Amino acid sequence: MSALQRLDQFALAPGQRGRSALTVQLWWMVQGTLFRWSPQVAYGFRRWLLRRFGARVGRKVLIRPTATVTYPWKVEIGDYAWIGDDAVIYSLGPIHIGAHAVVSQRSYLCAADHDAGQPDFPLRERAVRIEEGAWVATDVFVGPGVTIGREAVVGARSSVFRNMPSAMVCHGNPCRPIRPRAATST
Repeated sequence: MSALQRLDQFALAPGQRGRSALTVQLWWMVQGTLFRWSPQVAYGFRRWLLRRFGARVGRKVLIRPTATVTYPWKVEIGDYAWIGDDAVIYSLGPIHIGAHAVVSQRSYLCAADHDAGQPDFPLRERAVRIEEGAWVATDVFVGPGVTIGREAVVGARSSVFRNMPSAMVCHGNPCRPIRPRAATST
């Protein structure tokens, strides 16, 4: 038997989910049916469902039906933000997505981890912030406790384990700032 990891000793702290077990199960059923099966263009309907379960969702947010939100009551999404196909908003802890921010397809925002130094593997909530105008590109992992700065770009397939500065293009594994994000005229 492992002395470093004893999952038989794991237990969620009281109230850690933020809602009753019944509410959690009801959300997961609604998300797996009404949310997931809604027509692609039914953005208003999906915003309405998220709000009914406690999410703070701004105006004209576009969230695709294949996106997954673990606990909507721990999520805040600003006006005009976009959440892409198969994005995972793993909101065991708080997740804030700013106005005009983009979380692209297959990206994963992870707002919790486990303390691997404790045999009972306790869950640690650590907020994730995607600030206003930031773009998290395709298939990016954003780890617990990370802030993506205002108007930053995180390149595809990056793994972000520390804060990224505002108005910078960042990428890599681990992710690092590369150059300033410059506005171009069209």
